[in-house]
Amino acid sequence: MSKRTVYTNVTPRASLAIASRTANATVNGASVDRNVGGDMHRSAMVMVHTGTITDGTHTIEVQDSDDNSTWAAVADAYLQGTEPAIGATDDDKLFVIGYTGERRYLRVSVTTAGATGGGTLGAVVLLGEPRRGPVSHT
Repeated sequence: MSKRTVYTNVTPRASLAIASRTANATVNGASVDRNVGGDMHRSAMVMVHTGTITDGTHTIEVQDSDDNSTWAAVADAYLQGTEPAIGATDDDKLFVIGYTGERRYLRVSVTTAGATGGGTLGAVVLLGEPRRGPVSHT
């Protein structure tokens, strides 16, 4: 029997690629399927990591979907913590948001406004509490 650790109980998945956000636009991250290898994960946490933010506001939104096609902003009742509005004072910070909803698919979206230089950031979704474990990292 395998010892329960973060390594054996959590599956990381990239959603929002680390990139410079200079355009005043919305970028939707890649879809993350909570049903990894037929093993549905019961919880999730979004981690947003910033690099240098020179200007503008970069607003993070967690979205979910039942069908990986129709997306909606997650209601605050299903979030732990607050979706950040990242600004020039948020260089090299880590923001975390928990997800307690039931939908199968998650993604992270960022809307950038007022940027000329912008900033660098990315987001990862950590899937936890698989129905069966340990998780495989292959």
